[in-house]
Amino acid sequence: MSEHSDPEVTALRRRGGLPTLVAPILLALAALALGFVAVTSAQHHITMPAAGSALPGRSTPIRTLDRHRVFGTPMAGPFEASARTATFGMGCFWGAERRFWRLPGVLSTAAGYSAGTTRNPTYEEVSSGMTGHAEVVRVIYDPSRIRYEQLLAAFWEGHDPTQGMRQAGDVGTQYRSMILASSADDRRIAERSREIYQRAISAAGFGAITTEIVDAGPFYFAEDYHQQYLEANPGGYCGHGGTGVNCPFGLADYEGGAE
Repeated sequence: MSEHSDPEVTALRRRGGLPTLVAPILLALAALALGFVAVTSAQHHITMPAAGSALPGRSTPIRTLDRHRVFGTPMAGPFEASARTATFGMGCFWGAERRFWRLPGVLSTAAGYSAGTTRNPTYEEVSSGMTGHAEVVRVIYDPSRIRYEQLLAAFWEGHDPTQGMRQAGDVGTQYRSMILASSADDRRIAERSREIYQRAISAAGFGAITTEIVDAGPFYFAEDYHQQYLEANPGGYCGHGGTGVNCPFGLADYEGGAE
């Protein structure tokens, strides 16, 4: 910023109230302060909250949709007894949810928050970086029509899993890449898929995968306006492009690819 660009500095000079040499010093100090605030804020959003410092949340669930915009079924079920659950974090949940509801054999999807400590968090609380939660998509599927391996292929191909606490231009702990396994078998399969996909993207010049694979914990529905967002807003923000590297894990039965 030029010393002549601040109208307040110019006005003070005209009134004789600001010595010529003081203005550049004040401007430099202001720039340093702004830089410190920016760095501190960015660090805050890419660092998980310390134990005991997370927001407490609330005992009452936040309001969400009653029925799925695409399937027309109750968001909370009940679902078929044979249905299974898979949960993924891959950046902004708007585009991620659409990726899964389009797959044959998927019975329901929901945008939500998981892997943190705050109970029934709001979007604003999750975005503050003080809940520990990631934006995730819960997928209810029929295992006789689509396998878990195929969902994993859609997950790996649908985002860049090497970006740590971000996804494209979205930066923050809530955008980290995650697989929340519903069973020991699912966790084993997910870990194996990560090994296989690491080899594939390494060959394409990408770095180490930062995707966390953990046991699934409580899932909290996101607000109603987040559910099936791209169905209600077809031209809305998606933010999912993937790496362009196909996942060889279950790919033979998976028709799709990065959007």
